[in-house]
Amino acid sequence: MTPALRVVAPGLLTTVQDLGRPHALASGVSPGGAMDRFAHSAANLLVGNERGAATLECTLRGPRLVAERPCLIAVTGADLEPRVNEAAAPLWTGFELEAGDELSFGARRSGTRAYIAVAGGILAERWLGSMSTNLLVARGGMHGRPLREGDMISADEPHERPPAGQTVPEQLRPGYADHTLHAIAGPQADRLVKESRDSLFNTSFQVSPDSNRMGYRLVGATLEAPGEEVLSFGLVAGAVQLPSGGRPILLMADHQTAGGYPVMAVVVSASMPVAAQLAPGDELRFVETSIERALQMREAQRAALDALVT
Repeated sequence: MTPALRVVAPGLLTTVQDLGRPHALASGVSPGGAMDRFAHSAANLLVGNERGAATLECTLRGPRLVAERPCLIAVTGADLEPRVNEAAAPLWTGFELEAGDELSFGARRSGTRAYIAVAGGILAERWLGSMSTNLLVARGGMHGRPLREGDMISADEPHERPPAGQTVPEQLRPGYADHTLHAIAGPQADRLVKESRDSLFNTSFQVSPDSNRMGYRLVGATLEAPGEEVLSFGLVAGAVQLPSGGRPILLMADHQTAGGYPVMAVVVSASMPVAAQLAPGDELRFVETSIERALQMREAQRAALDALVT
């Protein structure tokens, strides 16, 4: 373990994330982890890491980082205009930093969250088997908090370093520009009155400013779903809950483990990378999809990642 990157400026919200703590759900611990798991995994594979290694998740405005030693890195996900020594750096491609090089970011061009992977994998505080930062309880990652100026980011020594220049072809990347989220009907979908079901799957919603890694509050049609109260049951990322006010909530990576609001739909795993790249004010649409189609979409994303394994 050696220092790899020094934080000159932390960006708006930059945290250490891996694939989270799904094994701790039964204990009431949020699964957490990277919001865009495809971009996170792809960044790791481009630099020769296991796809579950820790990365830096950068939100809306990226950090300024100085390399403490030569290292192979990759930046994936949102286009936050990555630069090396003020020259444009490639997205979705592994590239080298020499000691003293500065990785910075400019304007947000598209998307919300970018991921920075370092060959060998970022090393940080581990909590309940994961290095993911849980901001609510201040555990994991960089002492349970976002990056700060002066932090040193350490990385393990890589076992095998692929050559720089490996890339994810554009046709294999998620279509972030299309804010259509494929979803299957939820366990309480039959409660929706006909007009509300039509609204759920045929109208646009907007991500409210009152949204975060736990969930997105959606602004749009008010949905009606009469019925008795629901006993609390286990939840997953992608669940679309409907509180009594009729405004849906899309659960994201830091979602609660159980809840009693009825679930009207569940966004399929292959659409969650698109959901992860939405920002407050962005519009989205839910499209009802069969389980068979959802499995095909998931397999296509797995195949895209498998193609990066050398």
